[in-house]
Amino acid sequence: MSLQLALTDTRLANGLRVVVHSDHTSPVVAVNVWYGVGSRHEQLHRTGFAHLFEHLMFQGSRQVKGTDHFSILQGVGATLNGTTSFDRTNYFETVPSHAVEVALWLEADRMGSLLEAVNQESLDNQRDVVKNERRQRYDNVPYGTAWERIFAGVFPDGHPYQHMPIGSMEHLDAASLDDVHAFFTSWYAPDNAVLSLVGDITPDDGLALAERYFGGIAAKGGFEAARDGVIGPIDAPLRVEVRGENVPSEALYIVFRVPADGTADCDAVELALMVLTEGASSRLVTRLVREDKTAQFVSGGVQRLIGGTGLGLLTLRTMPGAELADLEAVIAAELARFAAEGPTELELERVRAQSERAFLDSISTVEGLADQLGRNATLFDDPGRVSTALASLLAVDAEAVREAAARLLTPQNQFVLTYHLPEAAA
Repeated sequence: MSLQLALTDTRLANGLRVVVHSDHTSPVVAVNVWYGVGSRHEQLHRTGFAHLFEHLMFQGSRQVKGTDHFSILQGVGATLNGTTSFDRTNYFETVPSHAVEVALWLEADRMGSLLEAVNQESLDNQRDVVKNERRQRYDNVPYGTAWERIFAGVFPDGHPYQHMPIGSMEHLDAASLDDVHAFFTSWYAPDNAVLSLVGDITPDDGLALAERYFGGIAAKGGFEAARDGVIGPIDAPLRVEVRGENVPSEALYIVFRVPADGTADCDAVELALMVLTEGASSRLVTRLVREDKTAQFVSGGVQRLIGGTGLGLLTLRTMPGAELADLEAVIAAELARFAAEGPTELELERVRAQSERAFLDSISTVEGLADQLGRNATLFDDPGRVSTALASLLAVDAEAVREAAARLLTPQNQFVLTYHLPEAAA
């Protein structure tokens, strides 16, 4: 299916891209600002900066003191947050339509003057916050190290995706205030940003307000290109075994290098993995969870990345007494059968319907649509792609899915990560 969304897509003189979609159903406006900087843009010896700035952006600017960014927006009934990933950083809030100028003023103030508030005290404070986040999400939870191990194992040294956005605490500890200021100056500028506005606002009003609040911020230009992330399939299977961590059950992660987001191959691999793992009737769930009862769950999918290469992933956790090697053998057999036979038309129709529903759910709110517009404008230089991306996915046929699986979901193109139960005390 192809959607017909009325969009305006305009650039201000300073390069800020402004995308507006009007929806007067409810008196709210989603304000979403995407910056074209994520962890893959970081220097090898200065990782974690993109994520650090997600925190610093809420710690004040020229006209906003401390954490007043939160309190001002919450005071007008807004919801807000920010996220960091490999390819971008974004900040977003949904406000009553009468308060949209408040949101734009706040976003513009931190885009243009954040560094006036980033001093040694705020840097030290947010470094500690990031360290605590790492402890809570990575170091002190079962399987918390999995994603770090996967990206470090799948990608070679020097690859832009080898490290997670959380970054290295050693790098952050070693960073000076000048280092941090330089990172912001390098990437946070209107000509490296997309402002999307969705909701109870007209295109003319949205553009006029964008000009009023952002138009005076100077363009930067000369943004350094991210390091080349193009890399082919894995040459020979790789394996890492984790022992001694306190995990409640054994776990298996099988990861494949796959083509970048936006390619037909990426879509085909995603559909293949959905046939294998999505829903109670999927092949691996049926076999391992419902019939053999050797796995608690099986899941799969694609980590979509735009810098040359993405990841296909299968993961499971075992039932008590099950052997990881046996489950891995079942998966290998199912992948081989899929490579030979491909999906049935019924299976393909099922996962197409699931994809369609998930996509429509993602754009059913003003927040979700604003996010998708910012994503497509930032990563693909085309906010209108939100209207065609689903159709491209649904157009992938059974033979294309089979062929992509046969070529990419192979034993050779595998990184296998296993977590084993800690040995029983003597």
